[in-house]
Amino acid sequence: MDDPIPSPYDLLFEAISLIPIRHYLYALFLIWTVFFYNFLEFHFIGDAVLQYFRCGVSLIYNPDSPIYHGVVSRCRTLHGRYVATPWLASPHLQTCFLNFHGLPPLFTYTRKLFRVSDGGTIALDWLTNSHVVDADQNEIRKEDTTPIALVIPGLTSDSSSAYLKHLAYNTAKSGWNVVISNHRGLGGVSVTSDCFYNAGWTEDVRVILDHLQHEFPMAPLFAIGTSIGANILVKYLGEEGEKTPLRGAVAICSPWDLLIGDRFICRKFKQRLYDRALTIGLQGYAQLHEPQYTRLANWEGIKKSRSIRDFDNHATCHVGKFETVDTFYRKSSSTQYVGNVAVPLLCISALDDPLCTKEAIPWEECRANKNIVLATTNHGGHLAFFEGLTASSLWWVRATNEFLCALSCSRYMHVQKIQESGSSGSGKQEVPSINQGPYLNIAEDGLVAAVNLEENPRRSKEATQVLNQKGPKVKDKRSFNVLCRQTKRSIWLLGYIGMVTGFPLVGMLMNYLFRKNQRPITASKS
Repeated sequence: MDDPIPSPYDLLFEAISLIPIRHYLYALFLIWTVFFYNFLEFHFIGDAVLQYFRCGVSLIYNPDSPIYHGVVSRCRTLHGRYVATPWLASPHLQTCFLNFHGLPPLFTYTRKLFRVSDGGTIALDWLTNSHVVDADQNEIRKEDTTPIALVIPGLTSDSSSAYLKHLAYNTAKSGWNVVISNHRGLGGVSVTSDCFYNAGWTEDVRVILDHLQHEFPMAPLFAIGTSIGANILVKYLGEEGEKTPLRGAVAICSPWDLLIGDRFICRKFKQRLYDRALTIGLQGYAQLHEPQYTRLANWEGIKKSRSIRDFDNHATCHVGKFETVDTFYRKSSSTQYVGNVAVPLLCISALDDPLCTKEAIPWEECRANKNIVLATTNHGGHLAFFEGLTASSLWWVRATNEFLCALSCSRYMHVQKIQESGSSGSGKQEVPSINQGPYLNIAEDGLVAAVNLEENPRRSKEATQVLNQKGPKVKDKRSFNVLCRQTKRSIWLLGYIGMVTGFPLVGMLMNYLFRKNQRPITASKS
């Protein structure tokens, strides 16, 4: 009698039992490695293999942009590559490492408290170039011409954050004076009014810039915004347009559209972890100012908030007088203000940013504005961009400093447009630029003299009468004399043009005279 045929499953289990246990452990380790590599979005293998194809910086700009051709084209960092630190080759590892450690440089700020007209208090933390280079903490003089960089931090961040220390130290080391404007209630300062900051609150930036312009009128002003601070900065630039005193600006990892960002941060499990972490930070901020929030907002709802949207619903909408959360997000988004930006603006974003999605980047709006250059990298995380084997520096800090230094040495810096109406905060009516002189008094002999309306109105009136006199011959003679007196090169230029244009006529005349003299001789020979 034949033996029964064994079941295929029995043979399979028998074969599996013959495999050593360590091989199962190897397979399990490989599966977990692949899972975490994809879950944490590691990219060091791709960086090593495709470094010259995937690590380049993509620049979006208008083809006729003078900012790109005159400034960004000279920035080697923006035309190079960004390669992340190998052991931090993940947007999540970079972002977490930046917030938990970040390897910041060691130094101390010089703090000054600024009181706003509504009673609020803002902590201004200064780091000057002399402090970094010579360890000298002397105050900045009023006539100092060293450029000043105003830094606007992100959500719940203050001057002690690692990325702000990297930025402040390297910018000051490059020859600048840096001031970090901490948001109200942050930086160890209490809230002294019923006004709190939010993602669209630009009034503090406006007041601080006016203060800096008044205190240091000779120093050119620049601004750097990070995360929510970048959204506030771009929104402010769009609101002010030509009237801003800023010469240039940089926006790092801006959320751009808060409605899209709200949908994105609730989409996946990884993003919900960030949402929860930021909510805990906001609740800690509210805990520091519990008396004000208890009186102005829904304190019980704040304590039970599980997301940023919940916190904004129970806190921001009440304090900021917004009807709904979507209304707050819609009004505070900077995307709608991109087209009005009138100063040179560099925007840097990472396409793998786990907090600010690339879906919210206004690509076409940035391309349409000649004052904006958008730089994007495939990797970098949120405000991280660690580079080098030791992760001791941030790529975006190096790119920002190079751009600002190139801009400050160029002729493309923004010049503030003087208001023609008395709408300034001081209430003093400003004189239109056309009434501020100098005027030109042109005499009969072509002499041009500058006069001032305020100093000698009678003389300027006489000059106006002279200009309005009729008589084509005198007017033509006077215009020619003025033209000749403006520059000596004009006379030589007119002579050169006359010689070049008249040379063919002279040649024709000489040829005619020569032929006329030769005709009688030819006739006598015949």
